[in-house]
Amino acid sequence: MTDRPPDATPVNASVSSEQATALTTKMSSRSVADTVARLQSLAEGHGMKVFAVIDHSGEAKKVGIELRETKVVIFGSPQAGTPVMEAVPLAALDMPLKVLIWSDDGQTKVTYTAPPALAARYGLSEELAARLAGIDGLTESLVDG
Repeated sequence: MTDRPPDATPVNASVSSEQATALTTKMSSRSVADTVARLQSLAEGHGMKVFAVIDHSGEAKKVGIELRETKVVIFGSPQAGTPVMEAVPLAALDMPLKVLIWSDDGQTKVTYTAPPALAARYGLSEELAARLAGIDGLTESLVDG
């Protein structure tokens, strides 16, 4: 038997405190496109590899569906992520790291899974969890600069 996915939930819908602490959202004063470009530049400048940018809204538009600007940047560092995946192979489901950059009524938002939530999900040691924490500083530079 397969489970039917739940209906889409509006952005302003209530979320549990557990869900809220699992995600970090920051505001960007730039457009979605400029925020994506800046994140790519910052990640590469910190020696990380940008593996992909997924343009959900662009793909939706190609099939005649409108979606607010929605892009996901997938990036990481094999030096940081590989030990995590070696210790806990299932962590590869969340690696490389992903940042959602999206428009919410004209406000660009930057959302990602909080490092403590990832660490808890996979039972990571403090040492391994620290390897994921760089996303916080990177996104602070993204939205501050």
